[in-house]
Amino acid sequence: MARLSATLLTFCLLLSIGVHSQSQSKDKCTYQGDEDTLSFYQGGDVVLGGLFPLHFSPVSSDLSFRTKPKPTEYKFFTPRALRWMQTMIFAVEEINQQQDLLPNLSLGYHIRDSCDDIPVSVKRSLLLVNGQPERGREGQDCQDTQKQPSPVIVGDAASGISMTVLRTLGSFKIPLVSYFASCSCLSNKREFPAFMRTMPSDVFQIKALVKLVHYFQWTWVGVIGVYFDYARFAIQLFLKESERFNICPAYVHFYPVALVQDAVKELVDILKSSSATVILNFSGESEMHSILKECRRQNVTHLQWIASEAWATSQVLWEDFCDFLKGTLGFAIRRADIPNLGSYLKTVNVPVAQTFHFLSDFWEETFHCRIKGSLNTHVHGEDAQNWPPCNGSESLDDVYTTYSDVSQLRVSYNVYKAVYLIAHALHVMSTCIPGKGPFQNGTCGSLNPILPWQLLYYMKRTNFRTLGEEVRFDDNGDPIASYDLMNWQRGSDGSLQLVKLGFYDASLEEDKDLIIDEPIINWHRGEKAPESLCSKSCLPGSRKARQKGKPICCFDCIPCADGEISNQTDSIDCLTCSKETWPNQAQDQCIPKTLEFLSFQEPLGIVLWSVSALGAFTTLAVLGVFIKYRKTPVIRGNNMELSLLLLLFLSACFLISLTFIGKPTDWLCRIRYPAFGISFALCISCILAKTVVVLMAFRATLPGSDVMKWFGPAQQRSSVILCTCVQALICIIWLTTKPPFASHNTKFMSATLIVECTVGSEVGFWCVLGYIGFLACLCFLLAFLARKLPDNFNEAKFITFSMLIFFAVWITFIPVYVSTRGKYTVAVHVFAILASAFGLLLCIFAPKCYIVLLKPEKNDKKNMMKK
Repeated sequence: MARLSATLLTFCLLLSIGVHSQSQSKDKCTYQGDEDTLSFYQGGDVVLGGLFPLHFSPVSSDLSFRTKPKPTEYKFFTPRALRWMQTMIFAVEEINQQQDLLPNLSLGYHIRDSCDDIPVSVKRSLLLVNGQPERGREGQDCQDTQKQPSPVIVGDAASGISMTVLRTLGSFKIPLVSYFASCSCLSNKREFPAFMRTMPSDVFQIKALVKLVHYFQWTWVGVIGVYFDYARFAIQLFLKESERFNICPAYVHFYPVALVQDAVKELVDILKSSSATVILNFSGESEMHSILKECRRQNVTHLQWIASEAWATSQVLWEDFCDFLKGTLGFAIRRADIPNLGSYLKTVNVPVAQTFHFLSDFWEETFHCRIKGSLNTHVHGEDAQNWPPCNGSESLDDVYTTYSDVSQLRVSYNVYKAVYLIAHALHVMSTCIPGKGPFQNGTCGSLNPILPWQLLYYMKRTNFRTLGEEVRFDDNGDPIASYDLMNWQRGSDGSLQLVKLGFYDASLEEDKDLIIDEPIINWHRGEKAPESLCSKSCLPGSRKARQKGKPICCFDCIPCADGEISNQTDSIDCLTCSKETWPNQAQDQCIPKTLEFLSFQEPLGIVLWSVSALGAFTTLAVLGVFIKYRKTPVIRGNNMELSLLLLLFLSACFLISLTFIGKPTDWLCRIRYPAFGISFALCISCILAKTVVVLMAFRATLPGSDVMKWFGPAQQRSSVILCTCVQALICIIWLTTKPPFASHNTKFMSATLIVECTVGSEVGFWCVLGYIGFLACLCFLLAFLARKLPDNFNEAKFITFSMLIFFAVWITFIPVYVSTRGKYTVAVHVFAILASAFGLLLCIFAPKCYIVLLKPEKNDKKNMMKK
């Protein structure tokens, strides 16, 4: 309560002092503060204000307030900003000479140095909008001694300073037209309604920078910036936009505006230790100068710099650090050639420089001589005290200066456009017809005095054309963005050559807005773009696996699994090939699988069909022997008719194995299995009949037996046909229900596609095999019973051995058949057919052929009748 009372008392005291002061000095002006006459001023009907950072980096001083503080002095002077000032003056004078633009109004200018310092900028912006006594003496008449107030200000260069000035003047709706402030935050019309600019917003610069980084596939980028609104908002936008292109910041580091040694050393240590070789820096020239100075001290020379537009065309940095900045890339605002500006800038001479303090600083800095009355030594250094006096013979035609260099008019062009924006708005305002105006009751804007809020209304709706360019603004007061992509290259004389590589135009389609002429780029090191990656790209055939706890740009490359491919660089997932395709060796594309089947041309197929042909030929040869020697006792005594049938059916078994070789088709599959089953049923039926005949023959020798009349040749043929008909019936049922068919087996993950015969009905297939097995078992049982019957006519023991081989082959066949796949399954089947057929052929017919061909002396009736 006591504190509130004290505050109210103080307020009332100040109010009473203010009222008393006003009553005593009515119509009199009292200038508070030191006299500030450092400006360019020219009166006119409308005086345009201007703020430019001509000096920067204040000299620190002890503010004890025991004595009156001295005016702040600054270390550095930038001729570039002086060119901007002169461009504004040139534009104003050019407009005053035109008859078609503001013919009834003259423009003036009131330009001051903002010193790139917030307190100074605020103070001098107030001087611009309020006017100032000529000599700063108390008691003078305001109307006679005051410089005209400015209803609009062109400035400032820095975004942070512009924001502060806007917060000061915003309540009065005084327009501020910036030529270099690019912070996207200034597009907020709720906070900064009186702001316009001829400099594109950082939103577009950031989009251009992100696309530039993405174009060269830099995914691991260092991002640094001065701790100020411009850099903070720009970096925030960059991080958000870069997520769309999977670009990761290796680090984000802010450093103070006043870069002390500890801060700059900490920053360079980060640059040095990081694996990122591409660095994006949002700062001004002075901060970049300090960073490069420390990089030189620590010998950090490997970095590829990407410049923000604030220093993308800085000649000053090149002069001191050309070895570090060679190959730098950056977006600069569009340049233009302003007619006659170059000659206008060179009209400065010693008398002119003596008149204006700003020009005297520039003249002394350029020619290293002293102009009479100059006081500032901090700008030029201690050696400036030893400079000789300027004699008036100096000429700007004899030296190169940033001030008179009009080859890269970018910010200067923005200043030029800002003046023309105001002029065109005033022209529309001055030509307004009463009753048709935009304000209440159709009134037009006031020209005497100019009301800032009315001028702002016209400015926001002004479009014009200058130097061949259509200048338009959006709803936020931002111009349509267009940038030149610049590359810092060393000229033949060592000077900086800003080479245009391409451009970014926000008005074009998204995939066409960035154009780069890559072959003409001069890189910092080498002849190709440097790599700046946390992890090298995963080639096709592999996928990315993100490293735990690290950004998305840090990953391991994992080869795709069997049956999968990736056909793009840095694939996140592998794609599974279709069942009919398989990855190539590089695993970057799916190719048709190799068809696998048992072919006649491959070695295994050649062996099998050769053995099959040999078996058939051998069987037919034996058949020929039996026919030739059919009247001999050995042949006649072993049931010649059944033996000939058996040989004929065995040759069929050998030949049927050929149907298992070659590419399967539906018809081949439907022939293969029934033919196999029926042929073997015929063979085993013949052997069974022969075995029964042997048993019946010996029973017929018993007294009173008439068995043989019931098992004569006709009955033997009938039994063979009957046994075979059962197998044929099984095959018919199989073929009519679920027949075999050719199919592609895709169950196995391999590069081959197995072409095989699917049995269709598993029951049908195993019934065919089971029936053959049943006949074989019956045959073996009868032959085993007849093995010890007397006489050389008895061949039961040979049948027994043949059946043992038959069983051994087919019992072994079952597990092997089930466990193999592809062509080897077919090979096992063919082998079983051939082995069992050869077993029957050798066991039953080899002994007879041996006697007939090699032991003919035993082929007689006498020998056959022996016990």
